[in-house]
Amino acid sequence: MRILRRDFVRTLSASSAWASLPPFLWKSEDLRERLVADPLRPQYHLLPAKNWMNDPNGPIHWNGRYHMFFQYNPNTAVWGDMHWAHAVSDDMIHWRHLPVALAPTPGWDDADGCFTGSAADDHGTATVLYTGVKSCAPEQATLRDGVHNFREVQCLATSSDPQLLTWNKWKQPVIQPPSEPGLTGFRDPFLWREDNQWYLGVGSGLAKQGGRVLLYRSKDLRAWEYLHPLASGKWTGKESINPVESGEMWECPDFFPLGKKHVLLYSTAGQVIWESGELDPKEHVFHSERRGTLDHGAYYAQKTQLDAKGNRILWGWIPETRPEAEFSAAGWAGCMALPRILSIHSEGVLEMRFASEAKTLRAKSFAIPPQRADSSQLGHAMDEIQIENLAGEITWKSDSLPAAFTLADRGGFWWSAKLEPKGAASAMLSVNGIPLDVPLGPKREIEFHLFLDASVAELICNSKHAVTTRYYRKPDGPLRIRVSDNDRLALTSLAAWQLRPISPDRLTT
Repeated sequence: MRILRRDFVRTLSASSAWASLPPFLWKSEDLRERLVADPLRPQYHLLPAKNWMNDPNGPIHWNGRYHMFFQYNPNTAVWGDMHWAHAVSDDMIHWRHLPVALAPTPGWDDADGCFTGSAADDHGTATVLYTGVKSCAPEQATLRDGVHNFREVQCLATSSDPQLLTWNKWKQPVIQPPSEPGLTGFRDPFLWREDNQWYLGVGSGLAKQGGRVLLYRSKDLRAWEYLHPLASGKWTGKESINPVESGEMWECPDFFPLGKKHVLLYSTAGQVIWESGELDPKEHVFHSERRGTLDHGAYYAQKTQLDAKGNRILWGWIPETRPEAEFSAAGWAGCMALPRILSIHSEGVLEMRFASEAKTLRAKSFAIPPQRADSSQLGHAMDEIQIENLAGEITWKSDSLPAAFTLADRGGFWWSAKLEPKGAASAMLSVNGIPLDVPLGPKREIEFHLFLDASVAELICNSKHAVTTRYYRKPDGPLRIRVSDNDRLALTSLAAWQLRPISPDRLTT
């Protein structure tokens, strides 16, 4: 059942994961026990103590700490009644829940949900711009997906609290949707400051034309002037009730300088797209030069921020890929991806690596020296690694093709990365059946970095290709790693670590 309205007042305490949700929200002690014992719940990825979560919202480094907000349904483990949940961390890895930051207000323009947005430092005042939604007649709706008819507006909230615990929402929206015919959406604002002015982009699109980002400008974050589309895309030609599925709407856009380029990110048609290129400094129009897929798997609704060192940090939502009935019955859905550091190659290709802060999770290590041997001997050497609860990190390199890297336990194989040569300069990588092309350098070396967490696998290959997958199986004995290429394998390195949970139970925080 989808719940859109609050029907009670929530007062929250920040002392622990359980205290950050009112006791009367728990239907039974049995639910709590099941969540703690659920072997599919991640142990070091950020997620709420229970219920549904999705998009990262307004990540910001504030007063020396990292604050993460995210879309959250406090009532059930399916989408609806969107609030901004709030967590805080010293290192982007170990999180503690704080009270819900933003909640819908009955009668206001966000009465049916506080959707995705961004945070900024406005001369010492934390300020968020977010999309407020309210049910309306179909002819007034900007969000139509065959189920909902919502009118979307851009709303503002501020906080002068050093811990960002209390927020003051403006009742009146600061930006109304355009009246342009064929508008397919108007949501998910992002911000940047340039030449003493604020710029704001909003995800949008036009029916049978394509997604786009609408650009606005302001001196005070309150009075906004519409400029023009920052960037526009093309319709896929696919007919769909939901314009996001057909590329007629771009969700969760983000835009920022990186190296000598500018990068545009957006989510559409079930994937996250990156484009690199140039921003015209006078016209403020983005000219795309290169394009790719940010993550080829279960990864959506990306958001970025700057860390304390000035790195561009990428966040994303890892959704469930099992049936809704299963995750609804489990009492939880979704988690946050690990932080990744973005960089730009000299050719304009977006690169990424896991943030080094993830190393703080490492406990026991398993290392195997470089080997060139018969694959059966290598398989035996790596036969069993005692990683408990499927909470581990694995890195490996190989300069031999074809190759296959598989993970298994007593119940059989459940994750694989297979490589086949594809011409002289590239290989075909298949991760649990998800195919992608991987260009090879002069050394033809492939480098993998994998994080496993209960039912989540995050893989980055050669710093350019990411695949996040979900698997739903209970651990059955020690983890087994097998490497083979039919004949011989050149394994230049392999290392693995048992990773620590970030809390003493599977509530995660």
